[in-house]
Amino acid sequence: MTARLYASADEAVADVEDGSTVLIGGFGMAGMPVDLIDALIRRGAKDLVVVSNNAGNGGTGLAALLAKGRVRKVVCSFPRQSDSYVFDELYRAGRIELEVVPQGNLAERMRAAGAGIGAFFCPTGAGTPLAEGKETRVIDGRTYVLEHPIRGDVALIGAHRADRMGNLVYRKTARNFGPVMATAATTVIAQVAEVVDTGRIDPETVVTPSIYVDRLVRKAHVTQEASA
Repeated sequence: MTARLYASADEAVADVEDGSTVLIGGFGMAGMPVDLIDALIRRGAKDLVVVSNNAGNGGTGLAALLAKGRVRKVVCSFPRQSDSYVFDELYRAGRIELEVVPQGNLAERMRAAGAGIGAFFCPTGAGTPLAEGKETRVIDGRTYVLEHPIRGDVALIGAHRADRMGNLVYRKTARNFGPVMATAATTVIAQVAEVVDTGRIDPETVVTPSIYVDRLVRKAHVTQEASA
């Protein structure tokens, strides 16, 4: 399978529909596909459900999408931090929904979607409000909570380099949720710093195989990605 290289981020997200579930990579700003998010804002899609590690930083990237009122619900692990003021204001005003998912569960629920797993039992969250309304089971004397996969209509991820087939490699911590999100969405769009000819990437270093990647976009401005 060969990914299609788009001339612009706007073209790559042009068919994202209202009400879509969008998986957005990034750990804070590390690996966040800002160009694709900005294009999604220009696209005008609304009533979105966004799945991400956190709920935006400052006023850029995911936070900018939230500020435009395009997101109905956020599914994340860390909704509050020192610069998550956009989400905080929206949530306190009752203008956005929140589902908190422990970070390991977030990754595993997306991995389960990609692996075709119907559901799985996990001890994280047992005995807390996060387990309310969920099936529980005692296994070997320990309480486990039934968790269901998280699937996306679209995944927007950031990678360091791609070949023309769409094989991806990441740079340091910018890798974060990109690999599992790429397996869990119907359409996967990757923003990359560089696209090289097929065969230029050592197969042993490929993290996300091209079979999971549908569309590629080069970054508009290539800068040093976060390394910590």
